[in-house]
Amino acid sequence: MSNHQDEPGHGNSIAAWTAVIVSIIGVSILTWGYMVQSEVLMYAGGAVTALSIVIGPVLAKLGYGVAGKSSK
Repeated sequence: MSNHQDEPGHGNSIAAWTAVIVSIIGVSILTWGYMVQSEVLMYAGGAVTALSIVIGPVLAKLGYGVAGKSSK
């Protein structure tokens, strides 16, 4: 049986969780915009979702990744 704390890279980091939460918010806004037929909300949701793709690696580079110095 493996010890979870010895296994690297399961996404248990501030960078990973932030990226996931931002993407969930973006997709929720996009879906809401689709349901109320608002192009502004759909574009805003798409922009927030695209931001989530960028925010994870940026936070990891800043030290908030799995092996980062600021994540512990």
